[in-house]
Amino acid sequence: MGAVGSPLVFAVGILGNILSFLVILAPVPTFYRVYKRKSTESFQSVPYAMALLSAMLWLYYALLTKDLLLLTINTVGCVVESAYLAIYLAYAPKQARTFTAKLVCIMNVALYGAMVCVLQLLVKDGESRVTIAGGIGSAFALAVFVAPLAIIRQVIRTKSVEFLPFWLSFFLTISAVVWFFYGLLMKDFFVTPNVLGLLFGLAQMSLHLVYKNPKKKGAVSEVQVPADDEKNQLPLQQQQQAGTTAHVGGDKQESVSVVDIVLPPPEEHPALPPLDHPAPLPPMRMAVEVV
Repeated sequence: MGAVGSPLVFAVGILGNILSFLVILAPVPTFYRVYKRKSTESFQSVPYAMALLSAMLWLYYALLTKDLLLLTINTVGCVVESAYLAIYLAYAPKQARTFTAKLVCIMNVALYGAMVCVLQLLVKDGESRVTIAGGIGSAFALAVFVAPLAIIRQVIRTKSVEFLPFWLSFFLTISAVVWFFYGLLMKDFFVTPNVLGLLFGLAQMSLHLVYKNPKKKGAVSEVQVPADDEKNQLPLQQQQQAGTTAHVGGDKQESVSVVDIVLPPPEEHPALPPLDHPAPLPPMRMAVEVV
């Protein structure tokens, strides 16, 4: 199973490695944006944690089958996806950072470690070990395609694909096609389920076609508000209600605070004390011109 039988199979495998490498590098602009803005904004860590787990599973499968092409690309995938998650953890808010750390510990450490221990210690037959590892790898390979769809509700609600990277969806789709033919030529039916990955990739591409140019009024970018700011939103709204100017739909509306001042009746006004005698004016000197 690990031997490349013909130049055609080797060429397809090399092409699959190149496309998979482009898939791995596709999120680079996303994480450069995260680094520049010092914030993960509304980007999610689930696709990258799933991609890391998939690469780890296929790396273990490649070691069992001695498939050099699968071994090289998944080694690179493990390193790069780990770097992505490290950047995400560095700039994510507290809640997202905690969720990502728990996700990585559960999936990429505990689950993966338990699977390898069970297969190595309890499954003595080599063929059975390869079959089980291949089946698990195929299942999680599909999860890599499904993971970006976790934000499909956000995409539909905001009518924006800002947080669904186009190049990641594009290269995932093309890579799924190539690896499908590679598995078909190698008669490795654990690789051929990439046809389902193709369907999920096409679904992601359709979202880009529908929401590529959203209307200005329909597209909304989600902004995460820190907890401390949420507490101050009510006083802030009260201040805005008592403010002087507000813009709604491009029209300027003025909000004026009206205060009623109650004056006492005229008869209750205190009278000023009368003056006894006006003060005499001081004598003034006048200059008269004599002709």
